[in-house]
Amino acid sequence: MSAKKKNVFIIYYSMYGHVQTMAREVCKGVEKAGVNAHLFQIAETLPKEVLDKMGAPPKAADVPVISVDKLPEADGILFGIPTRFGMVPAQVKAFFDQCGQLWMKSALSNKFVGTFFSTGSIAGGQETTALTCIPFFAHNGMIFVSMGTKSKILADSGSVRGGSAYGAGCIASGPTPTESELKLAEEQGFDFGCVVRRTNF
Repeated sequence: MSAKKKNVFIIYYSMYGHVQTMAREVCKGVEKAGVNAHLFQIAETLPKEVLDKMGAPPKAADVPVISVDKLPEADGILFGIPTRFGMVPAQVKAFFDQCGQLWMKSALSNKFVGTFFSTGSIAGGQETTALTCIPFFAHNGMIFVSMGTKSKILADSGSVRGGSAYGAGCIASGPTPTESELKLAEEQGFDFGCVVRRTNF
């Protein structure tokens, strides 16, 4: 009898679409690893008139907004996060702050978790954004899975791109992530999916 296929949630917040684009590549990698990938977005907290003034495009109609009560259904979770002053944005922090009941029940304990991210500049805080998530992961007993440095893309210093040992990343100065940034996102999804698929608790 074959083992039940495991599930990875790819949960992102994206204002201008860069992290959303990366999230879709992460999904491809997770599926290639033989794991079910489920794409969700975090609810917006800014009113429409503010978003319009900021030039933010409409949210993806094909991606459901997730509520925290669904998190226990996942075997692993990858969070896609844009950076605000080197930290997670308010929308992501608000989502984390809704997890008190899950924390009390240890409902996320031993679940694998990882991050990918975007910044508006080279020195915009890609690593510190990942680090600001660690307290939430630690308090919930989650197991952080980094990318490490084995990717050839990370070893290439000949071009400007996002990403680090903490996860895939993009520099959101152009209209979309670069080809290498998207490839890195797919690699992370594959590696993370393999970890989730091979491990049983």
